[in-house]
Amino acid sequence: MNLKEIIKSTIIQKSEPIGFDEFMDLALYYPAKGYYSGGAQKFGEQGDFITAPETSDLFGFCLARQCAQILDGTNDILEFGAGSGVLAAQILFELGRLEQLPKTYYILELSAELQQRQQRTIAKILPELMDRVVWLNGLPENFSGVVIANEVLDAMPAKRLIYQAGEFKELGVDCQDDTLIWQTKRPYKNDKIPLPVGVAQGYITEANERAVAWVESLSEIMDKGLVLLIDYGMGREEYFHPQRGAGTLRCYYQHKASENPFVHIGEQDITTSVNFSDIAEAAKRGSFEVQGYATQALFLIALGIDEYLLAEQASDKRASLAQQVKQLVLPSAMGESFKVLALTKETQVTLRGFKEQNLLHKL
Repeated sequence: MNLKEIIKSTIIQKSEPIGFDEFMDLALYYPAKGYYSGGAQKFGEQGDFITAPETSDLFGFCLARQCAQILDGTNDILEFGAGSGVLAAQILFELGRLEQLPKTYYILELSAELQQRQQRTIAKILPELMDRVVWLNGLPENFSGVVIANEVLDAMPAKRLIYQAGEFKELGVDCQDDTLIWQTKRPYKNDKIPLPVGVAQGYITEANERAVAWVESLSEIMDKGLVLLIDYGMGREEYFHPQRGAGTLRCYYQHKASENPFVHIGEQDITTSVNFSDIAEAAKRGSFEVQGYATQALFLIALGIDEYLLAEQASDKRASLAQQVKQLVLPSAMGESFKVLALTKETQVTLRGFKEQNLLHKL
C-alpha cells in the first residue's frame, strides 16, 4: 500500500478528518515511506532543496566559531536532524583547526537511512574524528554544551488554522470521493500560542505546538550551554501580517515550490515557517535566556565569513567562495529569510554572532 492510501485508510478508520499536523507527520515520517524516512536523495542539487551547509563549508566554519565560545574541553555538541551529515563534518573540521573540539559530537537522528548517510559523510571527510561522534535516538538525560538545530523546526508537523465566524478553527484533512481535501474541524485554542485578532474571514495561519513542546523539553535536559536555532521564519508581528493570510505552508519537489501537500506524498518536503516569538516565549518558560536573534546574513558576517574569503589565495577558488557567500548572505537568497535564535542557560558569554545585529525587540 502506498503512503497516500495509508493516509486515506487512517482517515476512514477514524471516521473524521485528521489534523494537518497528523497528516504532515505521516507524509514526512511514516516508517520507510515518509519523505524523511524513505531512501530518496533530499539535499543538494539532486534532491528537492539545498540547505546552507550544502551551499558552502563556510556556513559550518562560522557556526564552529560560535560554538568555540562555549566549548571548554569538558562539554559536548548535540545536533538535531543532521541531514546529510555535512554540517557536522564542517563544524568538527573547523573546531579541530581551532583546537577546541567537543568531548563528544552527538547527533539525534530518527531516520535510520539518514543516520547511515551521516556516518558515510563523516567517515569519508574526517575518519580520524569518527570516534567522537555518537548517534542518539532520543534526548539525553543531561546535557551541557552547544545544541544546534538547522532547519529542524520548520519540518516539525504544524496545525493549520482558518478564521471563520469570529474564531480560529483547525483545518483538517479529509477523504472525499477517494480524494484528499481540506476540511474544517473544531474551534482552536492553545494558551501557549497567541493568535492574531481582527483578521479577515478565511485568513489562514499555522500553529506549531510540537516546536513549542520541543523547546520546553530541551530546557528540561539542558544543564548549561547554548542553543542555536537556524531556520526560515519571523517574529509574531510579521508572521501574522495581513498579507500572509494564506499561511506559510510550502512544499518542495525537485527544487520547485508549491502549496499543495496532497501531491507527491512521501516524495516532497512539507514545511511551515517558524514563528520565532512562540519559540522565544517557550524558551523563557523553560528557564532559558533569549540572548540573540539576527538574520543569517549578519550572524555569519559577525562571525567573519568574509575572513575566509580574503584568506583564499587561489583566484578561481575565491571566485567560487564569493558565489557561495552571496547565496548565504544576500537578501534575495538565504540572507534575510533565515534567522538565528540563540538561547543560553547558566552561561554568561557575549555571543560573537550577534555583535553586528540583535533583533530581540522584534520578538
